[in-house]
Amino acid sequence: MLETMRAFLFRPLRQTALAHFLLLAGGLSVAHVSAQQDAVTLTPAVVEAGSPELIHVSAPNTAEIHGEWVGHRLEFFPARNGQGWFALAGVDVEGPVGSSTLRIDVKPLGAVGGRDLSRTIEIHAAHYHTGSLTVEPKFVEPAPDALKRIEAEVQLKAKVFAASANEPLWDGSFRAPVTAAPTDSFGTRRMFNGKLASIHKGMDFRARMGTPVRAGNSGTVVLARGLYYEGNCVVIDHGLGLFTLSMHLSRIDVREGQHVNKGALLGLSGATGRVTGPHLHWAVRWEDAYLDPAKLLRLNLNEIR
Repeated sequence: MLETMRAFLFRPLRQTALAHFLLLAGGLSVAHVSAQQDAVTLTPAVVEAGSPELIHVSAPNTAEIHGEWVGHRLEFFPARNGQGWFALAGVDVEGPVGSSTLRIDVKPLGAVGGRDLSRTIEIHAAHYHTGSLTVEPKFVEPAPDALKRIEAEVQLKAKVFAASANEPLWDGSFRAPVTAAPTDSFGTRRMFNGKLASIHKGMDFRARMGTPVRAGNSGTVVLARGLYYEGNCVVIDHGLGLFTLSMHLSRIDVREGQHVNKGALLGLSGATGRVTGPHLHWAVRWEDAYLDPAKLLRLNLNEIR
């Protein structure tokens, strides 16, 4: 009888203690997950196809950071203000949408093990419109000799984009390359002479003929010459796989291999290559992904590098 009374009296206490233990364990799990998420942040927080992303990892400056996302290795660098590590990356405008895995491993200097900060990133579709343009027929159906030139230029550009400085060459936030109104043209499905040609992978500025075109940030000029589709084109390597491209120039004022500072004169806007009139086409490329220049211009990078 006494044992029965004890079981009856202490059963609620055991159940309550178990409930408290489960709640505490659950709370610790939530806190752990929250800490993992807080250690890695992305800006912008909502990731869309075509979006450049600033990835921040909270870790000591002595740590080693390794990362991979959307099939590319992430190159991290310590912030100038000492507030952790950063990487500039992005999702191609034609990249797949849905769940992706951002893999990040933090290894303290000299340590054997590391801390896994990997997380799932949802990539959302960006909705772009379709535009129709009329250009010279040779830019829709190139002649055989033009096709040979185009193929050679494809190989040239592949070689240019295959090499990039192993450190950031840019300094602070990016600036617009011209003083002219931009158009909402990035990501537009382009119809040339009634035929779907490609996705527009840059931002067009309504720059009049002869408008000064300047470097959006510091870096090294890795291409400065006339191309079939791009016309007179200047490509700047900003380091760690990040490039900007200025196309359709009427004049080029820099040479390949030259270092340029932010705001340096690259040339004058024009109407060379596949165009319908004078303007500047400005593109941003990370690895093999083309990113929305307007979103790069909105990123505040002044306290980082």
